[in-house]
Amino acid sequence: MISPIPNVLVVTGPGLVADLRLLTEVADREFEALGVSGKVSAVLDASELRTALEFPGPVVVVPGPEPEIRSMSGGRPNVVWLDLAKSEAPPAALGETGDGAPGTHIHGRGVWGLTWAIRHAVHRSRWPAKRVAYGEHPDQWAEVRLPHETAGTMPVAVLVHGGFWRSIWAADLMDALSVDLAERGFATWNLEYRRADLHGWAATTEDVATGVALAAQGASGPVVAIGHSAGGQLALRAAADDPRITLVVSLAGVLDLVEGDRRHLSSGAVAAALGGSASEVPEVYRRSSPLERLPLGVSQLIVQGGGDDLDLVDLGRRYARAAQESGDEVIYLEMSGDHFDVIDRASPIWRATAGVIAEHRH
Repeated sequence: MISPIPNVLVVTGPGLVADLRLLTEVADREFEALGVSGKVSAVLDASELRTALEFPGPVVVVPGPEPEIRSMSGGRPNVVWLDLAKSEAPPAALGETGDGAPGTHIHGRGVWGLTWAIRHAVHRSRWPAKRVAYGEHPDQWAEVRLPHETAGTMPVAVLVHGGFWRSIWAADLMDALSVDLAERGFATWNLEYRRADLHGWAATTEDVATGVALAAQGASGPVVAIGHSAGGQLALRAAADDPRITLVVSLAGVLDLVEGDRRHLSSGAVAAALGGSASEVPEVYRRSSPLERLPLGVSQLIVQGGGDDLDLVDLGRRYARAAQESGDEVIYLEMSGDHFDVIDRASPIWRATAGVIAEHRH
């Protein structure tokens, strides 16, 4: 049973370039959706922020540009820092928290980022995760949640977030599914990795392979790899390379990189991530595109919301047919829903997906 959640506090700093009323509207909608109470409060200076940080429940800080605010030190595990704009320099308050894990910084998602920051703050309070590093870089880690009942064999679910391989998107996208699957008896590994826009394609694929291998190493039951959007591609590639994965799930995945490049998905995200077009670096595409790797030799669940980007619907349908024709065992699940409904634990399409995954527990 999930522990009860206290009130949530959102704090905005002085000089923040945003409409406070709009932020409050966004926050109130998310409080209601998560079944929590909360409030949005503006602070005038660092002293008021220090007082706000003593709030006992989850806190989201939108600090704004003031140097004194951004230089405040001493991270806390219940605090999420949010920059609406892209920021490679997180607030100094992201030092290590009291439990030894670094604080959380969400940035570059605009006002919508407040929705994700509140979700992350609530989920980490409801079901705290243990941070496990698999490398020395700050982005090489997984957040592990164990089910409350751990007797007998324990299936493992490795979650790989999407975001078109860009660094403004992070593992918080998969928090809700991590909690949901832990409730269903899985040990969940929510994987972070170096994104291709800052570190290159080799770093991204190496990190996912290493993280999956670490999760699979200690598994006492089936190992399921689950990826959303670009993470769907990464999860299927990992499954093609690691025979310990027994089921791989693509949630609105980018499953044909060659055609994705030709169609200039997300303003050319495929070529930007892989280091060139399909004609310029064909071997990288052959190694990385799930369609090019068929047959994968592993059971697959391909999930697609019918209300998603039509090109992703097309890629998903064509990939599922090709995988079945190659001899792979494939279930194709298409239901109503958009690109983010597939990672919304309350949506019908995720509940149907989770039902199939749960059948694979033994």
